[in-house]
Amino acid sequence: MEKKTKNVYIDSITIFLFFLVIGVILWKTQGHIFFLFNFLYIGIAGSVGELLFGILPRGKKIWGRKLTQILIGLYMLGVLGFLARENMQIEGFFIYLLAGIFSGPVLHFLIAKVGGTLLFGRAWCGWACWTAMVIDFLPWMKPRHGRLQYWGLLRYLHFFLSLALVLFLWSGFKITDLDKYSFRELNWSILIIGNMLYFTVAIILAAILKDNRAFCKYVCPIPVLMKIGSRFSIWKIEIEKDSCIECGLCEKNCPMNIKLLSYMKNNQRVLSTECIGCQQCVNICPENIIRYTKKIDTGFKEYLNFKNNA
Repeated sequence: MEKKTKNVYIDSITIFLFFLVIGVILWKTQGHIFFLFNFLYIGIAGSVGELLFGILPRGKKIWGRKLTQILIGLYMLGVLGFLARENMQIEGFFIYLLAGIFSGPVLHFLIAKVGGTLLFGRAWCGWACWTAMVIDFLPWMKPRHGRLQYWGLLRYLHFFLSLALVLFLWSGFKITDLDKYSFRELNWSILIIGNMLYFTVAIILAAILKDNRAFCKYVCPIPVLMKIGSRFSIWKIEIEKDSCIECGLCEKNCPMNIKLLSYMKNNQRVLSTECIGCQQCVNICPENIIRYTKKIDTGFKEYLNFKNNA
């Protein structure tokens, strides 16, 4: 127990230092102290949540993650999005990328959803997404059924439709001056409309399929980017094979329908790019033998529970 508590503190400090270093580098290279404040805030929110998840008793650990979701989600969507009028959706990323401008959306995606995946995998989806901040409060955290096979292809369709929309606006309407008031209003409108659609579809899908994370599995375009780096992520879930009683609770409670025990039986960590690092499996394990570990490994086999074979 003492060793695990020590690991919790180490993980919490690691998260804080990761974002602190990024903040300092950007502050010094870009000459704006906002970068330091921005990443200090995110680092503190993430490290406090990880710490609480580690030290709170079973059954209450989830509130460490939910706290981080709320702190980061409200900041990203409310402060940076609605108040600062930065479109932090994928469309905003495409727009600023086309313009060659190193701005908020580009920074956000490159750090959290591209580069950061090499360290934390898809932990953004589990700990910081503002859409998940809402749907994780719905009553279907434990999926009623397995995944719907092939529905995940909708994520790729959404990704390319979002890119096509931006290319159409960029070329068809000659939107090249990002300082124009009309463009800022359009960009902000895309943010509002996009988030209204995201939240509406996410809640409806969750209610129909009795699965909080249905939107993440079938509709959200962000995993198209994140799955690439997360396959090589250093932090992954690991199950102690010699101590596992194979009760199956981890798989039954996995919101992403991952066959966790299949990886364990192959003497592997959970290499699935569908893992969002929510640590529901860590929380539910009666033997307390599932944990996040740090190694360098990879694999290309996805073990997932689908509806027909769940």
